[in-house]
Amino acid sequence: MKILIENLTFFAIIGILENERITPQQVIVDCIIDYSYSKNNFINYAEVSTTIEKTLQDEKFYLIEEALEHLGTTLKNSFSLINELNLTIRKPTILQNCTVGVQNHFIF
Repeated sequence: MKILIENLTFFAIIGILENERITPQQVIVDCIIDYSYSKNNFINYAEVSTTIEKTLQDEKFYLIEEALEHLGTTLKNSFSLINELNLTIRKPTILQNCTVGVQNHFIF
């Protein structure tokens, strides 16, 4: 079974530039969770969304890569049923002519 969370949008501090260290900027997170579903064993996608947002807002990351690694570990620790996880973090406003981001695929 796969859970899809697309375009989860909020503000967080991720970046190495001086202004990025002070002012939260918009980030967009996409998440695909592959897990073994059974009737009494499931993952609540609302809790996953809340965990993603809280995790990225509670910390200040220099690189998107660091944020992804931390988020992947946090999600696996919070939701043990996760077998595989695809995470993408994008920063839509950092460059004027494009959206930049980083993606990682975790296998547990």
